[in-house]
Amino acid sequence: MEAQPYKVIKTITQYKEYCNLLEELVMVKKKNTQQQDSIELLTLLIEKWDEEHNTFSKAADPVELLSYLMKENKLKAIDLAGELEVSKSLISDILHYRRALSKDIIRKLADRFKVSQELLNKPYKLITPGKPPVKDTRMTPTRAPRKKLSKAL
Repeated sequence: MEAQPYKVIKTITQYKEYCNLLEELVMVKKKNTQQQDSIELLTLLIEKWDEEHNTFSKAADPVELLSYLMKENKLKAIDLAGELEVSKSLISDILHYRRALSKDIIRKLADRFKVSQELLNKPYKLITPGKPPVKDTRMTPTRAPRKKLSKAL
C-alpha cells in the first residue's frame, strides 16, 4: 500500500499549505489519477479542519460570510467580480442586500473560497428600498410665463 503524502491537519500553517496545494491542483487543466486522488483527499482533510475549527457562526448570513471572506482574502468587489466573471454592480447589490445569491454564484463563490455551498445557501432578507412615487408629468399643467408689469408713475 502506497503512503499518502498528506496527513490529518493539526496546525493552521498546515491548513493554509494544504489550501494552497488544493488550489494549485484544481487549476491544472488535465488532471491525472494521482492529482485527482490528491484533490479528493485534500478536500476531505480541509473540510474536516473547517468543521472542527469553523470560525463562521452557523447563524451568520451568506452576505456577512462573503464580506468576511473578501476581507480575509483582501478582495474588493471589482476584483471578485472579475474572478467570478460577473458585473461589479451584481457583487455590490449582493453585498448591500439588494440582490440574492443565485445558485451559479453560490457555486462559484464556494469554489473560489473553498467553503461548503451550504454556508452560502441560507435564507436572508433583502432590502427593498421604498420607491418614491412617480410623478406623471403628462397631466401636469404648465403655466404661461408671467409678464412683467411696469408701474406707471
